[in-house]
Amino acid sequence: MTKTTYATGAALLQALLLGACDAPARDQPAAANAADPAAAPAATVPVSGPKRIVLAFGDSLYAGYSLSRGQSLPDAIQARLRAHGVDATLVNAGVSGDTTADGRRRLAYTLDRMTPAPDLVMLGLGGNDVLRQLSPAETRANMTAMLDELAKRRIPVVLTGMLAPPNLGPDYAAAFNAIWPDLARRYDAPLDPFILQGVLGNRQLMLPDGVHPNARGVGRVADRLAPLVERRLAALPGSATAPQRP
Repeated sequence: MTKTTYATGAALLQALLLGACDAPARDQPAAANAADPAAAPAATVPVSGPKRIVLAFGDSLYAGYSLSRGQSLPDAIQARLRAHGVDATLVNAGVSGDTTADGRRRLAYTLDRMTPAPDLVMLGLGGNDVLRQLSPAETRANMTAMLDELAKRRIPVVLTGMLAPPNLGPDYAAAFNAIWPDLARRYDAPLDPFILQGVLGNRQLMLPDGVHPNARGVGRVADRLAPLVERRLAALPGSATAPQRP
């Protein structure tokens, strides 16, 4: 995206922060874009159990925009899973700038070229839709198509959601914000309602553009998402803690 787009996005996300988030220390100086010690936690138990592949399919918030190699959200989640003894490999299929329409076009192609198929997909798109003020109906249709594709392939999903800023109007926000909870119920998918919760607006956790988390912010998001992914993996067939068939 262009600098103008990012400036617009930062303004929209700040509006979202004021309307929906409670992030502290907004007036503190920006922190350096350096890895937080929590980004690579020390292992607490040996890695064991079935080998799992998790496809992280999203936009720049997954891709690791402006971060160093190994600092992306999938990297941080993988480190936390392995620290808890989960033998999971996260494949980063985040593409900066992708809308839900872009994701819809490339999902089947991505899945077709994965051998073996992923055991789980983290699906995180929608941020660029709201920055471009695309129709919520279009966003919903694209998300539904991707979830239908995953359901057809019998691949379970964890959803990371997005919210619309209130300055886009109550009708837009109501239509947009309902997409992820509705689809999570319809497809029985665990949901993190807002991927930037707890980091947006905190300068110590965000890049100067005000849109993307820095490495410390990514660590905070991963702290929240890793347990969600871990629980979903534990429920898969073949896991030690999965329900056993009679």
